[in-house]
Amino acid sequence: MKTLEESVVTTMDGSESELFQFLPYMLQDVWELGTSSEAVIGLVRKHARDHANLSILDLGCGKGAASVKLAKELQCTCLGIDGVGAFIDEAARKAKEFGVENLCQFIADDIRVRIKVLPKFDIIILGALGPVFGDYDATLTTLSKCLNQDGMIIIDDAYIEDKSDYTDSSIRKRSEILQQIKVAGMRLVDEKIMEEGEIKAADDYLFENLEKRCRELIEKYPGKRKLFEDYIAGQREENDVLETKVICSTILIRKNRGFIER
Repeated sequence: MKTLEESVVTTMDGSESELFQFLPYMLQDVWELGTSSEAVIGLVRKHARDHANLSILDLGCGKGAASVKLAKELQCTCLGIDGVGAFIDEAARKAKEFGVENLCQFIADDIRVRIKVLPKFDIIILGALGPVFGDYDATLTTLSKCLNQDGMIIIDDAYIEDKSDYTDSSIRKRSEILQQIKVAGMRLVDEKIMEEGEIKAADDYLFENLEKRCRELIEKYPGKRKLFEDYIAGQREENDVLETKVICSTILIRKNRGFIER
């Protein structure tokens, strides 16, 4: 198993674990990291009832944007877990700023370890983390142990359209995802696909701030120039993929009736 540092950097589309210590500085200007809070809130509003009594688990919560906004709008309770302590500190500050500190709890921990001892929740969010728990079958099997029978799993991810000629070993085709969801004993209930303009606007905002902070780090640590320049180049390539070659979406998954945990 990858170390926590390696796992976190991978979810941030990096390849060098040395970047872990610099992530808080690099991303200090951005609150919402990857997951579309609006898409998540829209799916919860549409498919869940009795919002104020919902218990939500936000895995890899980053700086807590989804949890804080959910708690603010729906008055539900949220537990956010992330491997970057500085992100958790910022999430707690945001919860207080939005007046929902009594509804939100944030913990710095390795979600791959913590998931084994958590209770059950009504909704589990896995936002833009990639295969941190494995493929969809493995991921859903792991998460199901912390999900109420009638609960929902919301995953922010990208996939390749079946008719596309584009290939990437780290990104699955839609049909593969649907098959793995079925094998896990679950079903896709709804999907919010991001518009191309939405994706580009979010990518541009993140990249502009990220590049600025990486340039500052190069000035401060000239011996690590290649580390930061490689990350900038990787982000530029990643944005091109997200904007032109794949479908970015937020999907909602439920257990099938008669679901049996493995």
